[in-house]
Amino acid sequence: MPTGDKKRAAHQILVTRILEGDGRASRAERRAAFDDAELAPPLSALIDKVARRPTQVTDDDFTNVKASGLSEDQIFELVICAAVGQATRQYDTALEALAEAVADTPEE
Repeated sequence: MPTGDKKRAAHQILVTRILEGDGRASRAERRAAFDDAELAPPLSALIDKVARRPTQVTDDDFTNVKASGLSEDQIFELVICAAVGQATRQYDTALEALAEAVADTPEE
């Protein structure tokens, strides 16, 4: 199996595990965090920061989400889903850009 295929297979195993495996957060919440989709405040603010502005995440973000009733385990799972989801989107976009660049390269 080529190295790229092995990496993609490993990535797919990771995504499947975090989205469909056992967890404290619901599968729907994990999918929403992975997709950076609609979640209730204050969780939505934390997940959006993790995905789009990770350097702006503060202790207060975690405190507010925990005060809303989520456990530390649930918060951890959702943050991981958000980070992996964003990394997946960035990786896929980069691969698409590379494929386009190669396709646009004139043959010698």
